Amino acid sequence: MRKIYLFVAIAFFVACTSNTNQSKMETVQSTDSNAVKQEAMAYPYTATYSSDFEIGHAKNAQTLLELYKNWDNNTLDNSRSSFADNDTMIFADGTMFAGTRDSLFVMAKKMRAPLGTVVDSIHAWIPLRSKDKKEDWVVIWTQEHSTDAKGKKTVREMQETWRFDKDGKINLMYQYAQQYPKMPTPPVNK
Repeated sequence: MRKIYLFVAIAFFVACTSNTNQSKMETVQSTDSNAVKQEAMAYPYTATYSSDFEIGHAKNAQTLLELYKNWDNNTLDNSRSSFADNDTMIFADGTMFAGTRDSLFVMAKKMRAPLGTVVDSIHAWIPLRSKDKKEDWVVIWTQEHSTDAKGKKTVREMQETWRFDKDGKINLMYQYAQQYPKMPTPPVNK
């Protein structure tokens, strides 16, 4: 199961390029409950970032889950110390933020305000560490339910990839979202 989560997590934030002329032989760890086995794999692509990951620090997942709880409860300032002094956030709608932690919180509060009630249903999370790049990440999958002041309900499936610096502070986030399609209104017979 870890292998599947690891593969999906890497696929979301690693941009791969095709390498048809040569196949790089890599070692992949597969685990069962008793032992670690090594298998040589010839992948059809070479990762442009990294393909050498291990399970990361659980404390980073804890930090991120506390951030989600503060987002839901509209108490974002409780997570202010979890962010680095300068951050970059790339959102599912195509917008990007790059700036100071204070500016990030001003923007985040403006984004959160119209959502009204928010409840995240967290499907899964996995802390990762890129062994060759020595960077820590947490990938999280969630379903976000929001209800605005007029009672309009929105449900989005989301996947986010968060990077943590050497001090355990968030400094980068990539967000991907899928809204459920609107159901057509049936015609009214007159």
